[in-house]
Amino acid sequence: MRTTLLSLTLFIGLSCFGQQNIDNEVTKLFKTELEKENIKSGILHVYSKSKGIDIQLAKSTENAIKTNSPFYTASITKMLTATAIGVLKDENKLRFEDKISKYLPESLMANLHVLDGKDYSRNITIKNLLQHTSGLPDYFTDKTIDESPNVINQLLVDTNKTWSAVELVDFAKHKMNPHFIPGTNYHYTDTAYVLLALIIEKVSGLSLEQFFQRHIFQPLKMHSSYINLKSSAIEHTLPMAKFYVGDIELSSIKSLSADWGGGGLVSTTQDLINFFEAFNSDLIINKTTRIAMQNWVHETKGMAYGFGIRQVSIKDLTNNNTGLQLIGHSGSTASFLWYCEQLDTYISGTLNQLEASKSALILVVEILKIIERKD
Repeated sequence: MRTTLLSLTLFIGLSCFGQQNIDNEVTKLFKTELEKENIKSGILHVYSKSKGIDIQLAKSTENAIKTNSPFYTASITKMLTATAIGVLKDENKLRFEDKISKYLPESLMANLHVLDGKDYSRNITIKNLLQHTSGLPDYFTDKTIDESPNVINQLLVDTNKTWSAVELVDFAKHKMNPHFIPGTNYHYTDTAYVLLALIIEKVSGLSLEQFFQRHIFQPLKMHSSYINLKSSAIEHTLPMAKFYVGDIELSSIKSLSADWGGGGLVSTTQDLINFFEAFNSDLIINKTTRIAMQNWVHETKGMAYGFGIRQVSIKDLTNNNTGLQLIGHSGSTASFLWYCEQLDTYISGTLNQLEASKSALILVVEILKIIERKD
């Protein structure tokens, strides 16, 4: 009995020592990342229930920021928009294979996708929108026909402009050309996620913000989450962390209304992890729907895309000899929400700097390598 107790005590001691080492190494890594010249603040949350890991860090050089500060998640929003479509599917209110013309008005559908003189608008399915296989241009970053500024380059031209969903779709429709016939290739486009948000509103009878709150935020106790410029958090929350492009702060401009169904979510690391845990546990949508959403198509080296969710092969992306994979999403503000099934670990956070998106993914990979070594 005494030998057993001594062994147990030794095991607990070694486990605590290992956990402390992980905490120290992750903290050091995070601190080093934030010492880079262009990064003004960051938030990081590393969580694994099975491994007893719960590391929460926050640091800022310019303004007060805390581990529970809400931040602009950018394209992580696509995970929630796609999940909302999944909820409606489970309620038998739509199917992934449905043509979008079934749910959108003729005024929006007219000449939506005209390629080489042929109209493919009514060929587009909900699945095509979810998976970025519609061929539709991206109003944010694609080139315009007349070489006028795309939307991302207009954000600072008129910071007080409020963009409507119809304006965004019309901009893509009239100022840009589609890339390919629907279902034949891949092109990442926020235009598709504006259309998905409009479908959610049409089918549910709720605004996108109301739908998120009723079907996602409230059930999952995501009390600090909201859609920027559209709604407020369920409970009083801290101010949104500032984010930047270069030294220009973008956080407070009204023209960010151009980021909506594909990027308007403000949330905390804890709220995002609550969401992703529930998603992976089939607490929001049915298992069959979740599996269908992970129907991967090639995006780029080391990356594949499903329905609002991305898969990353660390070996293919970084040439590291590892079998670790990630699923989740990242955002243009260097925000991230990832889950590594092999290590049962969630990593969420932000570097709040548009130029740091690549650095954010490298940070996540380095954290996983620390955990893998200690496993």
